[in-house]
Amino acid sequence: MTTLFGLDEAEVRELASAVSETDAADTFARSTWLVLAEPGDRLAGAIVGALGAAAALQLLVDKVPRDEIVVRLHEEGVDEADLGDIQAGLDRWLPRFSATAAKRALSQAQRFGLRLITPSSPHWPIGVDDLGPHGPIALWLRGQVEALDALHTSIALVGARAATGYGEHITMEASAGLVDRGFAIVSGAAYGIDGMAHRAALASRGTTIAFLAGGLDRFYPSGHDALLTRIAESGAVLSEVPCGTPPTKWRFLQRNRLIAAASQATVVLEAGYRSGSLNTASHALTIGRPVGVVPGPVTSAASAGCHKLIRGGLVTLVTSPDEMAQLIDPVETVGGFSEHSTDEARLLDALSTRTARTASDLAARSGLSVAVVQALLGALELEGRVLERESGWTRVPPPRTGAKE
Repeated sequence: MTTLFGLDEAEVRELASAVSETDAADTFARSTWLVLAEPGDRLAGAIVGALGAAAALQLLVDKVPRDEIVVRLHEEGVDEADLGDIQAGLDRWLPRFSATAAKRALSQAQRFGLRLITPSSPHWPIGVDDLGPHGPIALWLRGQVEALDALHTSIALVGARAATGYGEHITMEASAGLVDRGFAIVSGAAYGIDGMAHRAALASRGTTIAFLAGGLDRFYPSGHDALLTRIAESGAVLSEVPCGTPPTKWRFLQRNRLIAAASQATVVLEAGYRSGSLNTASHALTIGRPVGVVPGPVTSAASAGCHKLIRGGLVTLVTSPDEMAQLIDPVETVGGFSEHSTDEARLLDALSTRTARTASDLAARSGLSVAVVQALLGALELEGRVLERESGWTRVPPPRTGAKE
């Protein structure tokens, strides 16, 4: 019998092929590493990055001692001093290591129709690579794998669970407005702001993607089971932990780094002074992603966290979908005025990236005359910023950033 990681190779390949079209050994190894290491484990990420998931797993299967692992890493140009305590890592992983757990992760994933997305996948959300060794080794997906391509033009909308009517209203307007401008919406599917961001995106027939802190066999929170099912039907639900893993406070905080890294920008819409969404903003700032913050009433404790971020001076105050979109597609200004004329700005605001609109409809929406609208559309078409279709005109979405070459 031919073996792979000490198991029947045919069985390993059958389990792996059920959840991924990529290399079976790499798929099995990465799935197993998601069992062994907690999200954000820097040492696991560094060793897998240096040796490859399969080779790194084989070291555990063969019970290779710490000193030999250090030698292997030196051969790959990695200094132990850059990694930390390798023995501590082995002490964390080995108690979880078993053939039964490794196979169960794949069989349960198959049962719930999950896919394992790895860095070799054409749909891998490459933004998470900016997390370096703290990035995910792989991601479990429930939903439409093609939806991940929309992450190249996406904005994360996050905020408090205990949202006010003000926060939910702002979130609904922001999500729908960004979808209308060609953006996908990313969030964490929690109650409050997150849930409203997803619902508004779905209502606008946009793409929305949710990152969860627990396994995808049981959606959390349970009150959003129907919402997450709808998200999976047209978008995607992602997690880096295997089925059966409960969401914990630590995993929620680590989940936040994925929301920040997978998106092109993060907007905090409403957050209390200790809101978890401030953690998402912190992750985004750490890896150089732009962060927008919506201010709230100065008397509202639900916006105290937003105001704290604004006082810090590292974020951008935003109050509309246009300003949120400009976080990743900035409009240069001269003397405080946009380089585009006021008429152009009004027309662009009236255009949709999804719904074609006639010149007369755009005139009514923008308050301009049909003649002015037609003249501006011609100029914008030459600039490649609008597109004429059979039924009318649409706005060209902002260019994708971070796409694979």
